[in-house]
Amino acid sequence: MHHFFVEPEAINNQEVHFPEDLSRQITRVLRLTLGKQVMVLDNRGNAYLTELLHVDEKACLGGILQQSEVTSEPKLRLTMMLSLTQRDKFEWMLQKCTEVGAAAFLPVITSRSLVQQPEESASKYPRWEKILREAAEQSGRGIIPELLPPLQFQDAIEYGKSMNEICLVAWEAEQRLTLKDVIIQDLQRAAMLIGPEGGFSQEEIMLATTRGYLPVSLGRL
Repeated sequence: MHHFFVEPEAINNQEVHFPEDLSRQITRVLRLTLGKQVMVLDNRGNAYLTELLHVDEKACLGGILQQSEVTSEPKLRLTMMLSLTQRDKFEWMLQKCTEVGAAAFLPVITSRSLVQQPEESASKYPRWEKILREAAEQSGRGIIPELLPPLQFQDAIEYGKSMNEICLVAWEAEQRLTLKDVIIQDLQRAAMLIGPEGGFSQEEIMLATTRGYLPVSLGRL
């Protein structure tokens, strides 16, 4: 069954008014017809089993058959602090981390990032948000992960520490601690910092650990 996120305002009086972009997808791409059932999500944790009552490439209309609460969202709110990398690698991380349950993404500018100014990322946000939405739909998520504004490394470190119970940094030189060693039960908010293609500099690792980030190994290279 196809899943679609819509704005909460699009759901009214047991009907779903699909916006033009989704209506075009329903008609031209998926070629869904009258009577087909789809799952509509409001990005607030609610799901609506919906039957298509009117199919038009500019404005589809659906009738809600059943409302339920999405129970698939992880209890742990995980923020992925992803260093800006080559476009295809960064977008792949956005997609896959969304599929496994990440709640938020913070693009980080490191000393070895190809992008060095936050403004350089502004034009990419609409595409990144589309990737997050589609990945959330494909994987049955109830909420689209939040995409935060990019930050320079030091600012990102401070933000992550202020918002989470535990902050981790994946580091290839760590030989002792693994994710299994540091993740505890009933953890509610955590952040994971991932480096760019060339890895973090020694200075960046020192800054992160000084601020309380725990270096962890993701396994043997």
